[in-house]
Amino acid sequence: MKRMILLLAAVVLALVGTACHGGVREDPILRLSAEESLAQGKELLAKSKYPKARPYFTHAFEVEPNSAIGREGLLLAADTYYLEGNSTNYVQAEAKYRDFLNRFPTSTQAAYVQFQIANSLAKWMERPDRDQSVTRKALQAYEELGRLYPTSEYSAQAQEQSKIVKANLAEHEFIIGRFYQRFGIPGPSADRWEYLLANYPDYPEKEKVYYNLILVYHTMHRFDDAKKMIEQLRTQYPKSPYLAQVPDFKDLKSGEAGK
Repeated sequence: MKRMILLLAAVVLALVGTACHGGVREDPILRLSAEESLAQGKELLAKSKYPKARPYFTHAFEVEPNSAIGREGLLLAADTYYLEGNSTNYVQAEAKYRDFLNRFPTSTQAAYVQFQIANSLAKWMERPDRDQSVTRKALQAYEELGRLYPTSEYSAQAQEQSKIVKANLAEHEFIIGRFYQRFGIPGPSADRWEYLLANYPDYPEKEKVYYNLILVYHTMHRFDDAKKMIEQLRTQYPKSPYLAQVPDFKDLKSGEAGK
């Protein structure tokens, strides 16, 4: 009985001790200063331990949100999401970068942050056959960088990255045009591909657009347009395999356009 009483007393004391400490063990990160937390976070970041580094950067920011150390902590926390990768983390990265830019719009790191916003969006854009709303946001973010920070070291990189994003959007237009073409609706196909050529002049696969426009123009009796497109294909892509696939239209007569 005496042993039982002692055991119960020990349990009670343990419970009281736990309750006095808020029911949970104190996070050791909370004992660190902002400077100490930032330093330890950087050590983990250098070892690519992104999830482990993130709480240290977040703590540094929370302790001194308006100091240089705090600002660096917030930015590095965003970087850990971006560097860790995967679609969920890219969403988190974009949000963190935007938070930084909203808080510190005049920061010397503003151009880099805008670049990373665009990169984060570009990383989780959908394939060309899917919804392109995120892709359009990525393009807008890259263009915003060029507009706001034209002399930035990131401006040229943004222009290169935007070509990839534009190619994705252009391919989306081509796929939709092909959808209409397969269902025998040439008008919307022509509209999509004409829009593609007008808005994405750097699209790397224009020869297939030319070829398919030739076919739909012929179907629509837009013979003059078909002839012009054949000439463009021959001039710009003289070795294109599509040239051998162009039918030998006998009715491509001048003046027949629109009939």
